[in-house]
Amino acid sequence: MNNYKYMAIVDWVKDYIASEGLQPNDRFLTEKQLCEIHGVSRQTVRQAMMHLEQENVISRVRGNGTFICERSAVQQTVPSQKSVGVLSTYFSDYIFPHIMTGIESVLGDAGYTMQLSITHNQVMEEMKALESMLSSGVCGLIVEPSKSALPNPNVSVYKELHESGVPLVFFNAKYSWADYPCVAMDDKAAGRIVTDYLVSCGHKNICGMFVLDDIQGHLRYSGYMESCLAHNVRFSERNVFWFATSDRNSIFDYAKGKLLDLLKRSTAVVCYNDKLAVNLLKFCKENGIRVPDDLSIVGIDDSRYASICEVPLTTVHHPHSELGKAAARKLISMINHHTAEQRDELIVPELIVRSSVAKL
Repeated sequence: MNNYKYMAIVDWVKDYIASEGLQPNDRFLTEKQLCEIHGVSRQTVRQAMMHLEQENVISRVRGNGTFICERSAVQQTVPSQKSVGVLSTYFSDYIFPHIMTGIESVLGDAGYTMQLSITHNQVMEEMKALESMLSSGVCGLIVEPSKSALPNPNVSVYKELHESGVPLVFFNAKYSWADYPCVAMDDKAAGRIVTDYLVSCGHKNICGMFVLDDIQGHLRYSGYMESCLAHNVRFSERNVFWFATSDRNSIFDYAKGKLLDLLKRSTAVVCYNDKLAVNLLKFCKENGIRVPDDLSIVGIDDSRYASICEVPLTTVHHPHSELGKAAARKLISMINHHTAEQRDELIVPELIVRSSVAKL
């Protein structure tokens, strides 16, 4: 069990105030002095100061310095407000509102408020949100990474957060270099489960469509390939269409010919998610491809689109609400026990069979 660096400074400050006999309204040490005393970064000291300010141990006056609060407040050391920052790539629809509801329900029951920021899957927006959350004094972060499969310019920010001891939990995915736990659906299992089902229905010419700039796309592809190799599905690696998240709504225009050629030589397709699968259903209808008679389609996530589209989708269920609750519980445990929790938590999805797959 490792104590967070900033919490060690918090404890030191309280002892220092008592041992030095500092009185209410006395001037306290500067951030620079604390950095020199403890040999830590400015961010670590800043996090400790924000924690102490929340507990009414000190008060900071912009341009004037840091001062000791009333003695009763120092002794009480109870946070006046506990706030957790939550960063999500999207929010308005799909599975994201369910995840946020799960997070908020657990945080609320534990006495925390939630500060939500949407990054729109942009790394620069992510950086701004992280800086804004920390400046507001959040006591922990729950983060969905942006473009998690690509090199990220925010590495230094996360390293500084880790050195400062700020508790953080990723959800849905995590950066490969990040030393923080993640709560996610088992995306590799999801890709394998839907592909296994297609094989069990007699399909041997199976193609896949996966997003290339997030880890979920890579893992779902990995599950697809694992199933194809296990069942001797020929040309599976060759029959994969990769696309960027930002192009998800335009691929059926700019890559129409390539997609038609891919679908023509396939009897089934594994889609990265239900949103893509629904768009593919529309594309097939516009081009005279009957689903599931000519082409079987499976999605992933079991979103609300899966059951209400023209041909209800076979998919796997994303444990969105439970995932949000699990992420919040993990963060609260890290905050309460001052532990650097390292274990990821993967939730295996359940197959949902509907009408979009034909048996051969």
